[in-house]
Amino acid sequence: MSSELPPIEKAKFVAAKQATEYVESGMKVGLGTGSTAEWLVQCLGEMVREEGLRIKGIPTSKRTARLAKKVGIDVITLDEAKWLDVTIDGTDEYDSDLTLIKGGGGAHLREKIVATASDRMIVIADASKKVDTLGAFPLPVEVIPFGLPVTQSLIEETLSGLDVLGRDVTMRMQGDTPFVTDEGNFILDLHLKRIGNPRQLSLVINQIPGVVENGLFIDICDMVIVGYGDGRVTTRDITNNTANVVRFDVLDDDNIFSDVAD
Repeated sequence: MSSELPPIEKAKFVAAKQATEYVESGMKVGLGTGSTAEWLVQCLGEMVREEGLRIKGIPTSKRTARLAKKVGIDVITLDEAKWLDVTIDGTDEYDSDLTLIKGGGGAHLREKIVATASDRMIVIADASKKVDTLGAFPLPVEVIPFGLPVTQSLIEETLSGLDVLGRDVTMRMQGDTPFVTDEGNFILDLHLKRIGNPRQLSLVINQIPGVVENGLFIDICDMVIVGYGDGRVTTRDITNNTANVVRFDVLDDDNIFSDVAD
């Protein structure tokens, strides 16, 4: 393959590479789901194989579990781990408060459980994920199959009284059939365009019978690491109000992994 990554993949890679600085031997690490998180798993796997890093990985999806095992990470369940040192995951959107929308990959339920069972959550992202106001990315809501039309109707009715710009609700599909999560549930995508009050929306939506969990992550993320196509990485830690910038040179094939892509 070419030695030069496309800018978007380079941005994801350098964010993931910087996040490995917060992983030490002996840690229990939550492993996110999605294309950016896959770069992290690859980077950690390389450290396991070449540097002797010893960690326990707790995957947030079956897909991540398969990749983690493939690259040599010791995978355990959340039940076995009980509590984690850190979770590192991607995001679909984040705002200045580090409130997130996650679930584009359909794993936000497990991702939220794992993240909240961790001492800290670090988000890795490319610069396009930063927004002034959440909502351009559809908000995923995981729902149980039983009574789905009723649940969807209740969600649509509830949205009419909330501070959102759009109110379309669609079933997430995988080809001609509904997308099924790792927990055997369905996902409704809420096309809200703008979410004026994420905290209120999250609380109200989660009270609807049939709703398992929504994709808003509020007061969960502690740090965001943002990668850019030129190799720059910015880190913002909300817990101590610090920020810094570093730069990576991504030049040769030894630094990249050919089997990771969107």
